[in-house]
Amino acid sequence: ARAGRGKMAAGGAADAQARFGHSVKGLLTEKVTSCGTDVIALTQQVLKGSRSAELLGQAARNMVMQEDAILHSEDSLRKMAIITTHLQYQ
Repeated sequence: ARAGRGKMAAGGAADAQARFGHSVKGLLTEKVTSCGTDVIALTQQVLKGSRSAELLGQAARNMVMQEDAILHSEDSLRKMAIITTHLQYQ
């Protein structure tokens, strides 16, 4: 009867070891998946940040161009005001 128990104990230990192996594999799979998801999120954030810097640079360039246009318009308005004043005197 003892030999039968020994085989059952060995079988139980092997079964427990197999369950432990599956559980470790499951945890590793979860961790790998989680890390992969985190890497993807980090990559997206870095790309978004670099895109933001690019957009800010473009906005600054556009603003400089607009500033030149505004200054030119201001100059033109000043000249037109002078011309209007001269025409009123005639």
